[in-house]
Formats: sequence, structure tokens, C-alpha cells
Amino acid sequence: MSEPNKLGAQPPVKIGHYILGQTLGVGTFGKVKIGEHQLTKHKVAVKILNRQKIKSLDVVGKIRREIQNLKLFRHPHIIKLYQVISTPTDIFMIMEYVSGGELFDYIVKHGKLQEHEARRFFQQIISGVDYCHRHMIVHRDLKPENLLLDHNMHVKIADFGLSNMMMDGEFLRTSCGSPNYAAPEVISGKLYAGPEVDIWSCGVILYALLCGTLPFDDEHVPTLFRKIKSGIFPIPEYLNKSVVSLLCQMLQIDPMKRATIEDIKKHEWFQKDCPAYLFPSPVEQDSSVIDIDAVREVCDKFGVQEPEVHSALLSGDPHDQLAIAYHLIIDNKRIADEAAKAEIKDFYVAGSPPPVNMSPSPGDFGYSPMKLHPERITPLRPWPTNTNPAGEKGRGK
Repeated sequence: MSEPNKLGAQPPVKIGHYILGQTLGVGTFGKVKIGEHQLTKHKVAVKILNRQKIKSLDVVGKIRREIQNLKLFRHPHIIKLYQVISTPTDIFMIMEYVSGGELFDYIVKHGKLQEHEARRFFQQIISGVDYCHRHMIVHRDLKPENLLLDHNMHVKIADFGLSNMMMDGEFLRTSCGSPNYAAPEVISGKLYAGPEVDIWSCGVILYALLCGTLPFDDEHVPTLFRKIKSGIFPIPEYLNKSVVSLLCQMLQIDPMKRATIEDIKKHEWFQKDCPAYLFPSPVEQDSSVIDIDAVREVCDKFGVQEPEVHSALLSGDPHDQLAIAYHLIIDNKRIADEAAKAEIKDFYVAGSPPPVNMSPSPGDFGYSPMKLHPERITPLRPWPTNTNPAGEKGRGK
């Protein structure tokens, strides 16, 4: 943090109640800096979106509503967006900061994870992805930089919803994420990017957790793309048949044949030791009954009148931002009620599960060398060292 002002020293930059510190990273949308609350010293990650870099700002209203909805997202395995501050040149997103670094740094350092640990992380990731998909947000850019760890060794997914702020074509041209995690239809330049894209990326992530390597890898990008489009990947002999079947369902090159979230949740390998909190049972709600309190909250947050919310709900359009906000509020109430019944009242408010009894330490990540030809499979290469706890790395602009 900046020292008290001396002669000639730059005054600290302040956004809201936060003093901006060092740059944590530079990503597709702009810089990410650490922020510290003046009074409480609470640390946050401040994502700075440069308006000129977001080419789709001709739909400012849509973006504003999307960001407003991201503020309503409450899930223990998704980085929270606390506040949005707009200036004529930039949008500042005040987000949750987690201190545990990236999940994949452990894999790079220690090799593959033990199966039960890989499953625990993967269950948390799928829980977060499922929550977002149910509320009409697709990540489209799931990659190692977006999988963070909190101090309790629980996964937090960063940047959910941000890729939605760019038009599809612009997203495909400017995304600087690792192509190793991109679905075949994405690298083929097809603009359709539904939930199936995230399922493919989660399949690559699961493989990396279990094997300490990538299913599709080559330093020559055209060769890498050919490998991804072929959908053929090495299967180490130590993987049990159950998880191999799950991987093969997720890494289907045809998006129509690819596993859905429901398929994953029902899979025997996934269900083993799956904590109940990750997928709380939905309460059937009479859709003809409108929750007045939820409608008022939407009006308050979006600055609209009740008839506009009613008409959004009656339209039946699941992608309407007001309808999404209404259902998020209803869903959060239900989750809070279930948490209260289970006597974990602070659980969803705090945003992290209770500490696990056996949090993994570096020594818990077992490593056994691949029994495959080395030219067929390459260990995960370390990424640039400019690690950013807010979910992006210093890959340049």
C-alpha cells in the first residue's frame, strides 16, 4: 500500500472507500488491482474494465443489468462481486479477494492429485457452474487462472459472467485464455457458446486434476487445435473405469452428445462423498404466485417499476435480466432457509464452507510418473509467474 504522501510522491488512488494498491494482473478486460478498505483494512480485488476495450458498450443498459445480476450471485464456490463503481472511462468491480492462489499451481508443483481430493475440488467446481447455468450465465472461459483457493482450501471460480459482456465474435477474437481448455466448437470459430462449452472445459480440468497433465497439449497451436477437434486423448492406466467413463462423456466433440450437468451429478463417480450443501434440493414453487418482496427488491436494485418486473416474468423469457434477478433473489432466500435449518446460518453469507477436517498440504498431493510414452503426454507447464488472486494472469493486453 502507498506510503503517506511525501514531497513529489504520487497520492494513493482511491475508489469508493478502497485505496488501490499493486496490480495483481492484466487480463482481457483490463487491470486487476488489490484494494484495501480505509477503515476496516479488508482486502478486495478491484477489476478495472476499460470502457474502450469493451466493444459491446453500445448496449450499456444490458451490461449494467448483467453486472447488477452478478452482484446477486451468492454461492460458496464463486467469487463474489460486492460493488460496481462507474466512471466515464472505466467500470470498477469490487470483488472478493482470496489468498490461497490458484488450484492449478498445486498441480504444476506437485503433480496429480489423489482421487478423493480431485473429486472434492471437481464437485465444488460443478456446483458453482451448475448455479450459474441455472441462472442463465455461461462462463465460456473456464481456465486455470479462474480456479482459486481460499484459506480453507476450497475452490472459488472467478470471472463468471464477464465473458458475456463481449459480443461473441469479439470474445473469440480477443480471448487470451489458454486454448487447451477451449471446446472444439469454440476453436472452430462457431459463435454458439452454450453451457456445453463449460462442460468441455470442466472435463479438461477434471483430467488435469487426476493426471497432472492436459488431455490435449502441443506447443504448436495448429497441432493443438487438430488434437482438440479429434477428441482423442491418452487414458493413463491408473484411472479407474468409472472416472474414465465420466471424462469420455464430458470430452465429446459433438456438443449435442456431451454430458449435461445433470448427467455429471448422477454419475456414480461424482456422487461418492458428495456434500449435501453443494446441491440443495429445489423447493417446488407455484410459478403463478409472485413473491412481492422479491419484486420490490428487483425494483430497488434496478431502478424500475413493478409493472416492468411483472411483464418480464410474464414474458417467459429466461434470459431477461429482470427475470434472472427475481429468480436469483428467490433462490438465495431458499438457500438461506436451508442453511438456517442445517444450523449453518453464516455459511452462505460468508461464502465459504466450514474448514475441511483434512485440508490438503503440499505433501498430500501424491505423484506417480506417467506410464505412457513421454512424447504422447506432457506435464502441465507452469504459467507466467504474475499470479493474480482475482482470477487473471499477466498475459499482456
